[in-house]
Amino acid sequence: MSTAARDNGTAGRPGAGGGAEDREIAAAGHADLSADTLTLVEAAFRERLEQLERLEQLERLEQLERLEGPVGRGRSAVVRCGAGAPPAFGRAASASGRRPAVVVPTHNGVPAMPRRPDRMAAGELLNLADQARLLPYDPTHRDSCVGADERMTATSGLLLAVWDGIPSNGRDATAHLVTYARARGVPVEIVWPAGAERGTGAAPPAVPAGPPVREPAEPPAPRYETLR
Repeated sequence: MSTAARDNGTAGRPGAGGGAEDREIAAAGHADLSADTLTLVEAAFRERLEQLERLEQLERLEQLERLEGPVGRGRSAVVRCGAGAPPAFGRAASASGRRPAVVVPTHNGVPAMPRRPDRMAAGELLNLADQARLLPYDPTHRDSCVGADERMTATSGLLLAVWDGIPSNGRDATAHLVTYARARGVPVEIVWPAGAERGTGAAPPAVPAGPPVREPAEPPAPRYETLR
């Protein structure tokens, strides 16, 4: 597994490289999902990723037949480290032939300890991952996690959102992220299989009593290429 420091503030802007069809598939979703719901969500993720893989294979064959330059490989998958939907997406991505990239929190350039409820999921995701991407955010603070999801989404070509469809009330991070993606022209597909429900899973990160640690608008370090 390789490690990369990511996001110099330009990723995701027009002209940042490639169209939406060439960029990654990102996933995010509600944190409070039951075990039964996560099983349904994982199956839905896998079905959709396998469909996309078949489409991409056809596109690569057509490109090869037209002799239109080098044939690329399928889009990679990316998800932020955490419990709930992320490991379901990671398992589905791996089963469909895409080893995911995992966004890992850092503090002062050092990987930060995940919240206790997220640690087992973090370990599983890193075992599945092809790449760990280091991003400065506070995993214990909701708004900081939302900011990390925004940066991940802004560089993607498709967001798979585990969302119950209820509009944002100012507290629902997934509803906000769907709105954020759509406002920036990132295609969104809702993953909410029949029988899915909320309210019986892990609680989202608590907001500390004091002011949150403010992350810089852009990381002070330059962007580094993936280390291999």
